[in-house]
Amino acid sequence: MNKNSKVLALKYRPQTFDDLIGQDVVAETIINSIKANKVPNAYLFTGIRGIGKTTTARIVAKSLNCLNGIEKLCKDKLCENCEAISNSNHIDVLEMDAASKTGVDDVRDLIEFSRYGPTSSKYKIFIIDEVHMLSKQAFNALLKTLEEPPEYLKFIFATTEIKKIPITVVSRCQRFDLSRIKSLELFEFIKKIKNEEKGKASDDALKLIVKISEGSVRDALSLLDRGLLSLDDNNELDLTKAQKIFGYFDKSKLIDIFELILHGEEKKVIEAYQKIFDQGVEPKIFINDLLELIYYFKNINLLTLESTNFSLNDEEFLKIKEISKKIDNKVLILFWQFTIQSLEELDVVSNQNLSVEMLLMRLIYLSSSKIIVDELNKDDLPESIEKKKIVSDFKNDAVNQIKNVTQEKKIKSETQEEIKAQNEISINSFDKLLEVCTQNKEMKLKYELEKNVNLVSFEKNRIEVSFNDNLDKNFVKDLSLKLYEWTSQRWIITFSKAKGEISVKEKEENKKIDILQKSKKSKLYENVLKKFPDANLVEVKIIDKQKE
Repeated sequence: MNKNSKVLALKYRPQTFDDLIGQDVVAETIINSIKANKVPNAYLFTGIRGIGKTTTARIVAKSLNCLNGIEKLCKDKLCENCEAISNSNHIDVLEMDAASKTGVDDVRDLIEFSRYGPTSSKYKIFIIDEVHMLSKQAFNALLKTLEEPPEYLKFIFATTEIKKIPITVVSRCQRFDLSRIKSLELFEFIKKIKNEEKGKASDDALKLIVKISEGSVRDALSLLDRGLLSLDDNNELDLTKAQKIFGYFDKSKLIDIFELILHGEEKKVIEAYQKIFDQGVEPKIFINDLLELIYYFKNINLLTLESTNFSLNDEEFLKIKEISKKIDNKVLILFWQFTIQSLEELDVVSNQNLSVEMLLMRLIYLSSSKIIVDELNKDDLPESIEKKKIVSDFKNDAVNQIKNVTQEKKIKSETQEEIKAQNEISINSFDKLLEVCTQNKEMKLKYELEKNVNLVSFEKNRIEVSFNDNLDKNFVKDLSLKLYEWTSQRWIITFSKAKGEISVKEKEENKKIDILQKSKKSKLYENVLKKFPDANLVEVKIIDKQKE
């Protein structure tokens, strides 16, 4: 291994397949293909960050170009080629970062360079990291060379986002999906490195690092490096210090909060959370840990201590198992839904701490009814008339609050029928229809009836009209719906070719013209013209004396 680098993630970077952890199947397949001389044109390594994609690419390059061959691959004493590849300065092994060189011109230069054979090794190898960052044109430029490269040319691609790579490129590669490193395997690995570095860290602290790293070796080594450097040589990195350094808190405290929630201890719950928040724990981390705990409460009987990925110790595991017996699964599912929703609220509320406190209070009120019944029905409580009365009252109250679904629907249906009967309106003429439109403030519908419709006939539940080009296209649908709403009866609206009566607006206009003509023939208007010859009567308004 390379011992020159100070950073643990680089210092303990695997140099051979034997050093790789968690990728045994991938390593065995590649070694067998090289031994059988069936090397693919291109390798494609995909997986999450920090599990060895680029590292595996370099090991493959060394395996193909090692002067000692695959059977006697360099381990401690490196040959010239392996040394140069390890230091990323081999003339025939070109490493390219697709994140910084994404264009088609960069790929063209690569293809141009590939025309020349290797200088000092068997294969010319192009390692392209984060290959999904290449442009569409760049991928297209690669296709022909990728499918039929010269015998001496090999491609090795690495990516975290396989879906962004065109299927035409993926189909030309031998794909390897690198898996997350298992918790126990990763724990043993960082423990071994801790001992080699002569660092002081407890197993519980290392287990926390494994949990946070989520199967990434690089993340685990970076966290270990950070944890060891944050303490003096004489101090040990224990769980409490590790939680403080990495912003995590003791899981047992969260179990205590959960138990207080189930017993409705609102004040104690908020106080316990405030202590955790004061330690510097982010609200989002708290909610994610709460979700994880809810999952354990729901599925604890299906899990083993090992399957919890070091999230729980023996005492916590047994405590969850005991408490879970008293909780209804329906309550836990509701807890999960409420907690998931609160994650979205964190992005909306400026003070995320308040959102978490409100979530805890919601969970308290959500579970309180269930816990009261459970507590009152415990065998160790004395049987008394008062106890029976409380349980009876509570259950009766619950029944009153949560009605039978069928009863709800029946009551609702009967109520709606009564309301409909009371609100039914009799519409027996076109004028009555206009009046009802006014009363219900359906002014758009009234406008269409007055302006753009000519009545042909009006009968019971049937209206026949003609119309002009300005009529709204949804007129029939809107009128039918409103008539049914007002009368609780189906109406038929038909269009007729007959001209029908003139529209209401035309009637009003004609009426105004008639009044104006009659007014111009009156003696009053003649007297006005004698005094004001240029006067012209434009409009006549009829004043209702009864309103005055």
